[in-house]
Amino acid sequence: MDIGIPRETKDQEFRVGLTPSIVRTLSDRGHQVYVETNAGNGSSFTDAEYLQAGAKIVPTAAAAWDREMVVKVKEPLASEYSYLQKNQILFTYLHLAANRALTEQLIDTGVSAIAYETVELPDGKLPLLAPMSIIAGRLSVQFGARFLEKQQGGSGVLLGGVPGVQPGRVTILGGGIVGTEAARIAVGMGAQVTILDVNVDRLSYLETIFGSRVTYLYSNAANIEICVRSADLVIGAVLILGKRAPILVSKALVEQMKPGSVIVDVAVDQGGCIETLRTTSHTNPVYTEAGVVHYGVPNMPGAVPWTATQALNNSTAPYVVKLADRGLEALELDLNLAKGVNVRGGSIVHPAVQSVFPDLPS
Repeated sequence: MDIGIPRETKDQEFRVGLTPSIVRTLSDRGHQVYVETNAGNGSSFTDAEYLQAGAKIVPTAAAAWDREMVVKVKEPLASEYSYLQKNQILFTYLHLAANRALTEQLIDTGVSAIAYETVELPDGKLPLLAPMSIIAGRLSVQFGARFLEKQQGGSGVLLGGVPGVQPGRVTILGGGIVGTEAARIAVGMGAQVTILDVNVDRLSYLETIFGSRVTYLYSNAANIEICVRSADLVIGAVLILGKRAPILVSKALVEQMKPGSVIVDVAVDQGGCIETLRTTSHTNPVYTEAGVVHYGVPNMPGAVPWTATQALNNSTAPYVVKLADRGLEALELDLNLAKGVNVRGGSIVHPAVQSVFPDLPS
């Protein structure tokens, strides 16, 4: 199979779809990989390394896109829509619930669009979302601590505090992978951490990890209001598979937060769980509304591409190989991968995405 790896075009997105080591695996199996020149530079992978792995380096995005399968990291932007082709396999993060325009383009072009974030194991785990959720969770506190600095517009609170001065308060909405990793870093910094989740069993599990260093609360309106009002840093870590994140923090509640406090919403690529949160970028990561600093970068792991690209490929590689070897037949042989299909043959096929866009073909 001919496989294309275009350079990512999202703002300061330095990850790349495949590493040279995975390209070598595909080349050894008889596949040809076409890598747009300099696509791997941001992750510290050179064209020479891809050539040595058996890839061909092509000079333009169009040349990389004009293949049977395209493997990316982030969803196609409007500037890339013209490259989409009928019967082409697109394997990448899509997050369609918050992107009607892309959903319509995938339908109109007849692409078979497989989303990393909806590949699902029988136990409900999301193996291709997990590695980036780990990274985003850890970065959320790292970035939050940065923007609490007075020079960055924050209140000037040091999350870990010092002897004689209380530490900062971190409220984490959601106890999944993102929330767990955010708590891990926040606890390590010495902050006062509260995790809210609707799954009591998950909260019990988290207690086995963090013990008394974290406060665990059932997520309801009353508890959210109390914790958000007093927080120095709020982390949005809510995921509903294939659907928009629910709004848990209203504009009215944001207006009651302390001046200079910070919100980091990791759920922004699924619409976000904070009403006042809008998408930002690595170039312009924050804005202030109601006196609160808002951070809404949807591709947070792009800040650490050397780590993130390799972590992502460790999980995606087996599925890429299956698709390369068997094409769409791989979907019949691997039901976990089949759950990743969002759009195929001009129709939405994933139930969660169908529920978001009931007026589109399905």
